Amino acid sequence: MSKRYTITAALPYTNGPIHIGHLAGVYVPADIYARYQRLIGNDVAFICGSDEHGVPITIKAKKEGVSPQDIVDKYHAIIKKSFVDFGITFDNYSRTSAKIHHDTAQEFFKTLYDNGEFIEEVTEQLYDEEANQFLADRFVIGTCPKCGNEEAYGDQCENCGSSLNATDLINPKSAITGNVPTLKQTKHWFLPLDKHEAFLKEWILKGHKKDWKPNVYGQVKSWIDDGLRPRAVTRDLDWGIPVPVEGADGKVLYVWFDAPIGYISATKEWAERVGKDWIPYWKDENTKLVHFIGKDNIVFHCIIFPSMLKAEGTYILPDNVPANEFLNLEGNKLSTSKNWAVWLPDYLEDFPNQQDILRYALTANAPETKDNDFTWADFQARNNNELVAIFGNFINRVIVLTNKYYDGIIPEHSEFNNVDEETLAAVKAFPAVIASSIERYRFREASQELMNLARLGNKYLADEEPWKVIKEDEVRTKTIMYVALQIASALATLSEPFLPFTSAKLKTILCHSELDSESTWSDVSSKNILIPSGHQIGKAELLFSKIEDKTMQAQLDKLEASKLANEAANITVEPQKDTITFEDFTKLDIRVGTILEAEKLPKTKKLLVLKVDTGIDVRTIVSGIAETFTPEEVVGKKVTVLVNLAPRALRGVESQGMILMTETPEGKLVFVNPDSKTDTTNGLQIS
Repeated sequence: MSKRYTITAALPYTNGPIHIGHLAGVYVPADIYARYQRLIGNDVAFICGSDEHGVPITIKAKKEGVSPQDIVDKYHAIIKKSFVDFGITFDNYSRTSAKIHHDTAQEFFKTLYDNGEFIEEVTEQLYDEEANQFLADRFVIGTCPKCGNEEAYGDQCENCGSSLNATDLINPKSAITGNVPTLKQTKHWFLPLDKHEAFLKEWILKGHKKDWKPNVYGQVKSWIDDGLRPRAVTRDLDWGIPVPVEGADGKVLYVWFDAPIGYISATKEWAERVGKDWIPYWKDENTKLVHFIGKDNIVFHCIIFPSMLKAEGTYILPDNVPANEFLNLEGNKLSTSKNWAVWLPDYLEDFPNQQDILRYALTANAPETKDNDFTWADFQARNNNELVAIFGNFINRVIVLTNKYYDGIIPEHSEFNNVDEETLAAVKAFPAVIASSIERYRFREASQELMNLARLGNKYLADEEPWKVIKEDEVRTKTIMYVALQIASALATLSEPFLPFTSAKLKTILCHSELDSESTWSDVSSKNILIPSGHQIGKAELLFSKIEDKTMQAQLDKLEASKLANEAANITVEPQKDTITFEDFTKLDIRVGTILEAEKLPKTKKLLVLKVDTGIDVRTIVSGIAETFTPEEVVGKKVTVLVNLAPRALRGVESQGMILMTETPEGKLVFVNPDSKTDTTNGLQIS
């Protein structure tokens, strides 16, 4: 009996194209899972859509000098086309600007509002006086109070993954003007997560959710153990879904209230289009709801959205949330702002008709339990050493030999020997083994089991050597080729979730469509005959081609060029300061000192605390050089010190002067001292 699955993939922000981090973290594993469930006969609604609200979109619009609607229209089209071209088989890819979504989200809010599920509070929030607006979420940048990351956003620290409020940040600045914001009162509606704490403990901690991935369960448990607090569901913005109650002028639904409801509205849209009832997919307890997300979205899908669904009262809760960790790129963190990424549209252009290579490389190296690193060298090795040398090599030999010996007609087999029977029995075991890995969301493991099936085929051919046996025993050769063709047919079926384009091409070569019935997943495990004697197959075609070093070097060169272009674009030249008189200059007391002691200032990236002998005293100076020098490197250094600068407290330490620095022509920060032969044409810096 078939089961019903509602499978969701995180809604991507429409402020840029999809990159490999998105694919590895969410969309490839979700597509593998959805394709597999369809293959075994289950009823699947695979749902996604563009997240078109939220601060990142308004920031992008401001930078490009266009409207937010222009931004979402542009990137929605790019993202949707990329998913189609890459073979992601969403049953519906919607967008949160659609009327059906606005109506669904407002109806959901109104239901909770009418049921008294919100609390209304007047709070102080950060406000940019120059921009004349409240600073929600990513309109604020500051220091994370938990890990000290100085580039944390007002909703989340991407360094430690902590979910934040803008007012939590240390030294906050407006992302719009760079100004230090003020506090101003405003009214908002909050979802009291503390009210749902007992339910979440029962459902997750005491319930059956220990089968969730350790990274997901651990993060959720930590949140619950720390105690939950009310979470705002509205924002002061001019872009988003208007709050549908009186007294909410100028307020919109917070994007993390609005976005997950997009799964529901997209399901409604799909059901209406195909003539189905959407309700069983969200309200029938027999439906299995699975959310595919990245680790930065765990709290929203495991705590906030379930609390929303529970408060509404008629919806099912997620059965599993198999979140992945992050994918890095060539040793560095993927960054859209720094353009350090492999963008899907670029990949599709640079590697036409080679979608499956990237799908396989990302799956085989998926960040399922820890952050992993994508390198072009690994991509090349996965293709050349596995797809070409194992999978492609086996298929090519089988098809070539069948056409050479039998004009492409599957031969009649004679009696199977022990090796044949063991090989065919081993083939039958693969569907269950691969399925077990997929059902446990171990897609890396599943992909390697698929490759093991191809290895089995290669070993069988290498051991049985039909190219030698045919000279002495044509009857035995026919049996060998018959068995090898059964393995090839099994690969055509079982590879579909992982390598859909390859699967389709292989099925075409094997002329599967001309069989009385194409092999199903269960057929591979239960039938002795997947492709019968007398069946005509096609000519050999290479499934994969070797990738040369120069192709990989071109990609590395592109990354380096992108990095340099980004650095150049972000260089800011400070304007000349106001003119001073000679008398002003003579007031500076600059002396040569020696650094006696140095240590890193805790919870900062840039600051060292120095003890400096200035010749007149030993004083403490806090200097922003920790990213260039270690404490051990600077002890004993001669330095030039501005000694008559008024003391200033930096992170609780009083700094009693400033160290003069300069940059070399290569951009390296160095000390200015009497013995230095450094070219100081780049000018002095004060640290």
